[in-house]
Amino acid sequence: MQDIIDKIIAFRDARGWDKNDKPENLAKSIIIEAAELLENYQWGKEHADMENVKEEIADVVIYSFALAHDLGFDMAKIIDEKLEKNAIKYPLKK
Repeated sequence: MQDIIDKIIAFRDARGWDKNDKPENLAKSIIIEAAELLENYQWGKEHADMENVKEEIADVVIYSFALAHDLGFDMAKIIDEKLEKNAIKYPLKK
């Protein structure tokens, strides 16, 4: 996972985008990209462009990883912590 984060940050920083990548801007960008993902399903799943779906998922993840990096969060750790909380909140039904 760290290799991917390093690629994202290197790509961003090489273009000078880190100057504008403030937490509030990255959070806005995540929502914008998520809306573009959702747009694929606006008229039903049969209208979704799967290539665009892949690209929009990637955009959401890229912005999310950049935000986590900038805030000093370890993505693997925060994902594990959230899954643990979800396991308690949503236990398996027997």
